[in-house]
Amino acid sequence: IFKSMKFLVAGAGGFIGGHLVKRLIDLGNKVVAVDNKKLENWYQIHNESENFELDLSLMPNCMKVTQNVNGIFNLACNMGGMGFIENNKALCMISVLINTHLLIAAKENKVKKFFFSSSACAYNVNLQSTDKVIALKETDAYPAMPEDGYGWEKLFSERMCNHFYEDYGMDVKVARYHNVYGPNGTYDGGREKAPAALARKIITSKLKGLDEIEVWGDGNQKRSFLYIDDCIDASINLFNSSFRGPVNIGSEELVSINEMIDILEHIANKKFNKKYLLDKPKGVKGRNSDNTLIKKELSWEPKYSLSDGLKKTYYWIEEQIKKNEK
Repeated sequence: IFKSMKFLVAGAGGFIGGHLVKRLIDLGNKVVAVDNKKLENWYQIHNESENFELDLSLMPNCMKVTQNVNGIFNLACNMGGMGFIENNKALCMISVLINTHLLIAAKENKVKKFFFSSSACAYNVNLQSTDKVIALKETDAYPAMPEDGYGWEKLFSERMCNHFYEDYGMDVKVARYHNVYGPNGTYDGGREKAPAALARKIITSKLKGLDEIEVWGDGNQKRSFLYIDDCIDASINLFNSSFRGPVNIGSEELVSINEMIDILEHIANKKFNKKYLLDKPKGVKGRNSDNTLIKKELSWEPKYSLSDGLKKTYYWIEEQIKKNEK
């Protein structure tokens, strides 16, 4: 595993980015951490890294922060849970400027290694329209019909990464993340994903002595969810490998939203009535990761079960909510 190197992490103020910066520092590296959010709004701030509030959709900023780095991790994009993605398609598409300008700056500043975080939203939605879920293989992104907005931006940026490899010899890695969750992430405000949103609803109802929670959709939507530590392990493994991707970084443990609520209720030690909001955004009916390729190429598989990861996430969110009530 590399150490004593210097890396740029774009989107360092985000959930995955904050965890990645910490891991890179812990491994003995220098990190340039960049996000367009104000520093006080970053999920994690690490004093050991060089921290910049910059908009990386602007070329001069990309040229500045890519100087004298050994590699780039691009996790920067406008995204959130299904409610945010479905209602902010233009904002999601504009993230294409970040990856475009970072790739150009990397080429100009002779940065050899580049990591792009794509998403399972890049997969053909027609393969995800029933409850009979087929685990998605990397080849299932084509013929192309990704989720509108966010998914199209990811798929387009994947192709651009590939062409920078073909045309300029840049060692570009592409990972397709599947529903990453865990502590130190968004749990309210509209951008949170299902595990954090449901944990928050259960914790809040329990603290208030209520017996009901709201659920978007009918609860039969099926997904797999990957714990953050597993995501960081796999990302660094991919970056260090000779394999380029695209490759799934996800879990094969498929659950419905109702089944995930069952796990969270067990952690909370309380059952709740469910009020299903059928008019809310719910995304595709079913999505799972096929991990055949990553097992073969990187000998990687997740260490955390959904139950173990949700426990850690639940207790962290509970701690934040209680802290904010004081």
